[in-house]
Amino acid sequence: MSTTIASRLEARGIALPDAAAPAANYLPFVVCGNALYVSGQLPMREGTLAYTGHLGRDLDVAAGQEAALWCAVNILAQAASALGELERVVRLVKINGFVASTPDFTDQHKVINGASDFFADVLGERAGHARAAVGMAALPMNAAVEIDAHFEIA
Repeated sequence: MSTTIASRLEARGIALPDAAAPAANYLPFVVCGNALYVSGQLPMREGTLAYTGHLGRDLDVAAGQEAALWCAVNILAQAASALGELERVVRLVKINGFVASTPDFTDQHKVINGASDFFADVLGERAGHARAAVGMAALPMNAAVEIDAHFEIA
């Protein structure tokens, strides 16, 4: 098994995109001591919002998991922008997953597994994290999923 985050990403065929600029009045990340806080990331792929609508109406769990994975890719892009080197990540501490969903959809936790599983694969032992997975009436730009993250860094 590959030992660096970059080599694990490469093994998955994933090149990190350029970190997205903020869409409103906030910072994309904040470094405070040995903590990195990454603002909510949307499922952008090749510069386009790739997953829109509501789980339970427009998308199924598998599509939601793919959306969550791309949120996680964009979180790592922000982390790389903040740190210069992903190997500075000591551990992923927590993610908060927001899922645009219909009132009767109750599988938000399964959707956010798309991000948790991705992080486990590319961060290895550094990936064990706390998390929340909550349903939302709507998300910015009609995104299906948004995820933020907190890291311990060196």
